Formats: sequence, C-alpha cells, structure tokens
Amino acid sequence: MDYTLKIGGEAGQGIQTVGDTLARVFARTGYHVFSHQDYESRVRGGHNFYQIRLSDAPITASRDRIDILISFDRESIIRHEKELSAGGTVIYDSAVLKQKHEKPNFLNIPFAALAVEHGGSGIMANTVATGAVMGMLGMDLSVLSGILSDTFRKKGGEVIKSNINAASAGYDFAVKNCTGCPFPVSQGTEPKMLIGGTEAVGLGALSAGCKFYSAYPMTPSTGIMNYISTKAEEFGVVVEQAEDEIAAINMALGASFAGVRSMTGTAGGGFALMVEGLSLAAMTETPVVIALGQRPAPATGLPTRTEQGDLLFALYSAHGEFPRAVFAPGTPRQAFYLTNKAFDIAEKYQIPAIVITDQYLGDSQWTFSGFDTKRLKYADYRVRGKAFKDLPGYKRHAFTESGVSPLGVPGDAAHLVVTDSDEHDEEGHIIEDAATRVKMVEKRLLRKLPLIRQEISPPLHYGSKSPDIVLAGWGSTYGVMKEAVNALSKTKNAAMLHFSEIYPFPSAEKFDYPGMLRAAKVSVCIENNATGQFALLMRAETGYVFSARINKFDGRPFSADELMGELDALV
Repeated sequence: MDYTLKIGGEAGQGIQTVGDTLARVFARTGYHVFSHQDYESRVRGGHNFYQIRLSDAPITASRDRIDILISFDRESIIRHEKELSAGGTVIYDSAVLKQKHEKPNFLNIPFAALAVEHGGSGIMANTVATGAVMGMLGMDLSVLSGILSDTFRKKGGEVIKSNINAASAGYDFAVKNCTGCPFPVSQGTEPKMLIGGTEAVGLGALSAGCKFYSAYPMTPSTGIMNYISTKAEEFGVVVEQAEDEIAAINMALGASFAGVRSMTGTAGGGFALMVEGLSLAAMTETPVVIALGQRPAPATGLPTRTEQGDLLFALYSAHGEFPRAVFAPGTPRQAFYLTNKAFDIAEKYQIPAIVITDQYLGDSQWTFSGFDTKRLKYADYRVRGKAFKDLPGYKRHAFTESGVSPLGVPGDAAHLVVTDSDEHDEEGHIIEDAATRVKMVEKRLLRKLPLIRQEISPPLHYGSKSPDIVLAGWGSTYGVMKEAVNALSKTKNAAMLHFSEIYPFPSAEKFDYPGMLRAAKVSVCIENNATGQFALLMRAETGYVFSARINKFDGRPFSADELMGELDALV
C-alpha cells in the first residue's frame, strides 16, 4: 500500500488544516507518513498545495503520481490533474468552483452544502472534505473524531459535535458515491509519532537546556521560535522577538555571557545581518547556537521555497579565522539529535554552532516510532557557585592545553569576568602586542579545532558495502537519496553517503568514505543548488572530485521519481 494525496487551493482556504489533520490521522492509525508543502508568499490567493504520502512500509520522500486530489479551486485541477495515477480520483465541490466535470475520475462532493446541513456552518467544508477522504480509503472515523475533539476542546462540546457531524457527512457521501474507489488500505499497526523538521529543532533545543531564544521572524525559521514559545512556561525559556536579526544574535550572546544556554534562528538574509555578531561570539568565546533555515536567494529570493544555497556562507561567513561547528540534519530525527549536539559542542568549546535546515525539511513531516532520549547529551561546562567561588583566581581567557578556558558566570562569585571584542589578554583586557595575539589565535583556533573534529561523526552509509554507484549529499536530500538507493539496489550495487555533520569536515579515521568513493564506478553528488557547493567542499577537503552532479535550483525539492529519472539518464 502506497498512496499519495494532494490538497490544492488558495492561501486562506485551510489547505494546511486539512493536510495536518489527515497526516495525524494516518500516523495515529499506524501508517508511515511523509508530507511536504508548497505555498506562495502571500496571505490570501495564489496557489498552494499540501502533499501527503502514506504507506504500510517506511517512506522518506514524496512521489510525483497522485492517487487522490482534493481540489478547493480551479487552479488545482488545471495544474495537477495530469499528475493523477491510473485510477486516481479528483474530489471537488462544483458549486464552489462553479464548474462541473463529467469525467469518470472526478467525484463532485458538495463540501459547503454538507457543512451547512450537518455542521451548521460552511466554515466546516474542510472537515467534510477530510471525512470524505477517510471514506474513500475505507478507514474508521474514530481516530479523526478523537483528533477533532482534541483540536476543538477549548471551543466546547457543540463545536466538537458539529465538526464530527460534518466529517461523518463527508465520509458517508464518499462511501455511497465512490463505490469504485480503488484505495483499500491495509491494517495499521501501532500509532506513530508525527513530527516536522522545525518542531524537531525546537525540541532538540529544549532537550539541550536552552533557556533563551531570540529571533526576528523570517521564513522558514519562524516556526522554531513559535514552537519554543509554546513550551516556554513548561521549560522555563525566555523567548524574545527582536526588532531585527542584529539585535537577535546580540541578545543571545548577552544571555549566554550571563550564564544560560542561548539560541537564535533566521534565514539566509537574516544570517547576513548576524555575521558581525557571529564574529563577536568567536572573539569573546561565547557559546551560541544559530538555526539557519535556507531558502532561495540572493536578496529576498523566493521567501517560501526551498534551496541548499547557504552552505559555503555558513562555513566562511564572518571576518577572521575561528572554529565553528556546522550541522545539516536530513530528517526530523537528525534535527533533534544534532541540535542537542550543537548545544553540547558550543558550550564545551565555547564556539558558535550552526544548524542548517531549509524550507523543505522544516515543513515536511515524518513518522517515527519515537526518539531515544538516552542518546541526548547534557553537561554544564560552566564554572558556577561554590566551584567558582573557591577558585584562587580567575582569568576569562586563560591559556590552557585544550584552548578551552574556564567559563565563569558573572555575578556568581567575587571574581571579575571580563571579555572584549578587541584582541585581549588572558584576563580579557585589550592588548596590542604580537606575542599575545599569536598565543590567542593558537588557543582559540589551532588547539580547539582538532578536538572538535574528533567529535564530528562520519557520513551515514546506507546500502551496499562495496557499491559501484554512490550517491552523496547533505542535509535535506537524505530521504530522496535513500529511496533512490532502494530502487537502484534492485539491479545494481548502490549506496549513499549522507553528510549531516559538515564542519569541521569529518575525518576518514572512523570510516574511509573517500576510499569508498574512489572505488566506485560512478559517484553522484545531489544538491538543491546551482553550483554544487558540497561537491566543491569535498574537493577542497579531500581532493575527491565526483564523477557527476545533479543540481536542482528552481525552489522546489526533488521527488523520488524525479531523482530516479535523472539517475537513469546517468547510470
């Protein structure tokens, strides 16, 4: 069983509500779910869609063929009818669209009329559509009823009852009128956790003890701030919406200097404003975590689309030479663990750590059986309380063998905590002499960097141990590459290398991935950018040149079918 549903319509028509509700129903019923969205940068109008794939086997990407198209406007039919699979069906409301289709694969369902008749209000037309999909799939309505009860609990019993009645009306209509619907579903298993990349980053921050989050809203990072703010009271987090990105990073640095784990988030345009603060964090050795959500650029670009165009920007931005850690999760599970790791590395080595995501990963939803919290790390590396008071003396930037100085909390003891954005001595006071400058650079950069590199994991290897074909990528290409390897492996020795810990670039001591690449007959680097930024980084760090590249930079993610078409042409 492997079905794809697409909900299409204008902004403001509740596309996301229907998609989120159905995805939750499928996950709670025990199916594997993958969803992604496509929306324009406008509050009303335009054309948006929400695509859901459900299966009785694990899935990690979207496909091109649609089995059920839920059309809330004419544009959805014009754009997506050609994507229907054999037996695919379009459901729509002819009264709303003011257009009737007589084709056998079109099912006219009076969403609005049924909503008024059974729910008491046309606003419940989306609930009718959701129930209709359940009827087409032959699924039990009880899970949907439970979700509607949870969603509308604060609005009272009458609202809950009206929505359940509306869903039932849609369900009954579909069962009665879609007698030839070829969409039987298999029995679900245990309920699964449904989570998106944005929520996973926020959850990872909470797991790491984040106590301060500041940001200026900018798609696609805004959801992180929104998620953490909903948990702020429960976890004791201060969330501040700053006036701009410059203020956001400086607030985070101030909170970190004062003694708490801090984070900020933005997109590429906002990160451009943060780079002076990034360099300040490096000079003052103040830990901070930055979430960088990529979208097409330059300038405002396509604000609500996806791209992997900021990798080299994250690696080389800000003036001067200093260590940083850069992580690029490919799944919500990785986003959860790597955000936790970013905090640990930032605090342990007193450096900035960057978690790179993109619109595709941020908005896509995946199902998992759960996250293993035993893998999480939390250690307080700061000098506090009695340990700080008992120190005979304190130098904020003291020279040490590891390059890591004691990180004292101002006001927690009589010791003075001093730092400066100018080059400084061990106590934090401004200097001008060459000898101290050399020792400080060695401390901040050359001593720390090898230690940080030891904590960087090698790329994830999936597939054949001796592959003839190797797919390589980073960040959000994980899922589509995995499905491509599964397809290729039916006839060929194929594998993928997925890089989620980018910098310091992973060494080959734990896993000789450069050797695997060199032994393969074909190696393909897959990226959502125009210039092949990761391929360039691989060459710079290892000398290895991929035999082929597949680059997509139209603001849309790869689908599994699309990537397989590209690979078939190559191999």
